[in-house]
Amino acid sequence: MQVTFYGVRGSTPTPGTSTVRYGGNTVSTEVRLADGSVIILDAGTGIRELGKALLKRPAEGSMSLLLSHVHWDHILGLPFFAPVWMRGTELSIYPVANDEQRVFARQLSMFDGVHFPVRASDLPAVLHLVDALDAEWRIGSAIVRRIALNHPGGAQGFRIDDSDGSSIVYLTDNELVHTSPNEKLLENLANFSRGVGLMIHDAQYLHSDMPLKLGWGHSLVDEVLELGRRSEAARLALFHHDPDRDDNALDVIAAHASAWCADRAPHTEALVAREGQTINVTAR
Repeated sequence: MQVTFYGVRGSTPTPGTSTVRYGGNTVSTEVRLADGSVIILDAGTGIRELGKALLKRPAEGSMSLLLSHVHWDHILGLPFFAPVWMRGTELSIYPVANDEQRVFARQLSMFDGVHFPVRASDLPAVLHLVDALDAEWRIGSAIVRRIALNHPGGAQGFRIDDSDGSSIVYLTDNELVHTSPNEKLLENLANFSRGVGLMIHDAQYLHSDMPLKLGWGHSLVDEVLELGRRSEAARLALFHHDPDRDDNALDVIAAHASAWCADRAPHTEALVAREGQTINVTAR
């Protein structure tokens, strides 16, 4: 399995000189499976660059979009995704987290002629709105499972297990902490993620951001590191970076995360996700 980050920022795009190294696009990640199929995780502004990359290296199998939820920073880039403007493109869009979001997704409300000038019915591509409410989905060579996350308005995370034994989990936007660790949520997510090759998790906040941002639906770096330790993940990518966190601040987080894992979770490698970064995930 090959995972490439095209957007790693949370809440709002942050272009500028202070975010060049890690990137300022909101979240979008490509997962290329063993059979050549492509799963796209979220459609933030990073999906624009992903679309250009797919024109050069198309999916060899199916192409599917999984949305964690439909907040703007996770769907804003979809109208600028080049493949939807090409005849012959088929994109399967899988169910979102709850009924309220499902109405938005089924109507493709960003293509309503008001929020964007082109209506969904006028798109050259064929968008399949998959009605798959089973516990597991077969997408290409992989099995995909989902889990409810703790986020205002609802969100869902995904585990992707490919036929070659490689696996990832994608958990954003998710709040692991209120005034103390949410032990039940930590336990459920640790079981869901057990032994995964790569965990991608929202790590937007630091202790210094609290208590102001309690309940905003995002996690503290240290609690994400603890989840990675409990899950026995081989690698942990900190993700969905705060828009006020510049490159230098993310360097500090990267150093802290590496030291934390070296001391408490030596079998887990922590990294801070950056745009353009590709990770090859192998069977464990």
